[in-house]
Amino acid sequence: MRGRPKKTPTGVPPPATGPDDALERALGFPVTRIAGVDEVGRGPIAGPVVAAAVVLDPAYVPAGLNDSKKLTAKVRERLFGEICAHHAVAFALGSVGLIDATDIRAATLDAMRRAVNGLALPPDHVLVDGVDVPDGLPCRGTAVKGGDGRSVSIAAASIVAKVLRDRLMDLAAKEHPGYGFEAHKGYGVEKHMTALDRLGPSPLHRTSFAPVARALAAANGRRGE
Repeated sequence: MRGRPKKTPTGVPPPATGPDDALERALGFPVTRIAGVDEVGRGPIAGPVVAAAVVLDPAYVPAGLNDSKKLTAKVRERLFGEICAHHAVAFALGSVGLIDATDIRAATLDAMRRAVNGLALPPDHVLVDGVDVPDGLPCRGTAVKGGDGRSVSIAAASIVAKVLRDRLMDLAAKEHPGYGFEAHKGYGVEKHMTALDRLGPSPLHRTSFAPVARALAAANGRRGE
């Protein structure tokens, strides 16, 4: 005999096949304006963190929304176009300088806050992927662990953030050739680490992250020889 699905902390069972609008409807969607918020870029050792806020129009919810990591680049681009054409969208960057001056968590929360506050019409409630809700929002917010796989609004935000960050890293590859940003988007894969050791850090590398700090120290040591 199969047991009942486990309840999440919000009391809503996780969807069996990707995100749905159960969390939004529990908050009054579609009458209530719900903004989904997500970020991309906490893990890389180079490049900004990008946060996006999306308010879905109930008349134009794109089919196939999901956690951006579970979608191909082609599908993400298609959905990105649909989201931006029919929905309220805003985004913000957490710069490398801010990441190094504070930490990645603070930079991420700051980018999320600015993305929400950048919406033309303030939402009535915000659903944020993760465990933190930024301060300074125009409304109440709820943190949803694994939200990009549970909420269609957060999934939409994850797609917008992912596509925009990937495009930024493609541009970075042209401005800082040799690191392979167009391929790994700043993550610390082996080829990236080899290039970092050979070339030293670029202005886009996060010097507060240990691998970059070591490469910077090594580069400074070579200059002092």
